[in-house]
Amino acid sequence: MGVELRDYQLAAVGNVRDRFAAGDRSVLLVSPTGSGKTVMFAYVTAGTAQKGKRVLLLAHRRELLRQISKALTLNGVSHAVMSGGSLGVPRSPVVVASVFTLANRLSRFEPPDLIVGDEAHHFTPRSTWGKVVQAFPKARIMGVTATPERLDGKGLGDLFQSMVLGPSVAELTMRGYLSPAEVYAPAMPDLTGVKRGANDYQREDLAAAMDKPSITGSAVAHYTKLAPGKKAVCFCVSIKHAEDVAKDFRAAGYRATSIDGAMDDSIRDRILRDFERGDIDVLTSCDLISEGFDLPAIEVAILLRPTESLSLYLQQVGRAIRPAPGKTKTIVLDHAGNTRRHGFIDEERSWQLTGRMKKAKGAPSEAATVRTCPKCYAAHRPMPACPACGHVYKVNSRSIEQRDGELIQVASADEIAAAAAESDIKRQFYQLLAIGKNRGFSDPQSWAFNVVCSKEASRLASRRDAFGQQLINGLTIRERQQVWERTVGTGEAPIPQHY
Repeated sequence: MGVELRDYQLAAVGNVRDRFAAGDRSVLLVSPTGSGKTVMFAYVTAGTAQKGKRVLLLAHRRELLRQISKALTLNGVSHAVMSGGSLGVPRSPVVVASVFTLANRLSRFEPPDLIVGDEAHHFTPRSTWGKVVQAFPKARIMGVTATPERLDGKGLGDLFQSMVLGPSVAELTMRGYLSPAEVYAPAMPDLTGVKRGANDYQREDLAAAMDKPSITGSAVAHYTKLAPGKKAVCFCVSIKHAEDVAKDFRAAGYRATSIDGAMDDSIRDRILRDFERGDIDVLTSCDLISEGFDLPAIEVAILLRPTESLSLYLQQVGRAIRPAPGKTKTIVLDHAGNTRRHGFIDEERSWQLTGRMKKAKGAPSEAATVRTCPKCYAAHRPMPACPACGHVYKVNSRSIEQRDGELIQVASADEIAAAAAESDIKRQFYQLLAIGKNRGFSDPQSWAFNVVCSKEASRLASRRDAFGQQLINGLTIRERQQVWERTVGTGEAPIPQHY
């Protein structure tokens, strides 16, 4: 039995194997939350185990250990699980282990040929992860993460020799593998007096700044206005903050509860089951639901924890963009200012092993990528017209404005899926073109053009009747010509054929 990989997953796995074949001992695979990283490294594990080699898979949370074990079972890989509740050291060729449990039993553990590390942004030479890796100097290392930098912005080059980049959030969203995000955000919260620690805002100061009736009341009000009754997760600063937020949602008539790592496992599991079933509207949490939690049921992410960590921000929002039956979009209510601080979830990011990615020369800041409509106060990426109300901008439009206390739309779900605005369809085309070139496609321009045509056809399908007309990629010949002119231009280059 085995799981069939998607095309981008096969490409990523192949690139990892190429790096090992080229002589690299440690390879980092970077792929977005929801792209199937667990499926990919389970596939690699199955192939390695079939060759008679030993594999050690590391994780730091109970939920991750379960997910990894489930993926291995689906791939027909016999394995043992080693966690705090288990005794001794497993002798199975494939072991899924809690990194903290294994660190205390290293002297008795038989050296593996391959070490797979989930959520590899935790790897540092002086951490528990580093201790385990350094104990087996002959083993190859495969790390996987959606965010290849640590909370302090430093890179992972001290433990990994090379990096393999999987697909982007934008590509997976356009292909329907991730849920498109519709983001709303108020003015930046007042963090005056909040001190900064080594890696992020000081937790106690931040909790005092965010655990206020005005902020929580705004969160409740906008949830009521934009997503009443949808399954929502609030990302909070502290356990007390999470409990207070849940209390305020309950006072407003919603079924809300907080969840934290100190809870008994059985209670936490019951709460999560109730949430997935729809018996809980709003789940509030501090830290617990930011990585390792596979909850596609989340329809709304409510950000109540400002962070300077791009990694933490992406991990949180990434929890909510997994697809699920009946889920057409994800709503992000950002009361923390994180979208304006770090950019949209689907920004193209140039990850580097050396640390926080460098901006391209002349590239705009995150703030410059946000435009606010003077008519409806929706904020979005720069384009000729507002995607929410259709307001057409003058050439010299005024700068960004904000209304205190009112959520403004930052990014519409239609921005990714639709191509009504010329600037948007062109952006999609060039994103895809870059992806095609990076993957060595023989004709990346034709591939990008045809993908864009398919998206345009989906948009137009509900708006016009093309019965009796010749269609290519779902578009008439004239519509296809228009897409070509809006992306490539009106030159003499022939329009690519469908393939």
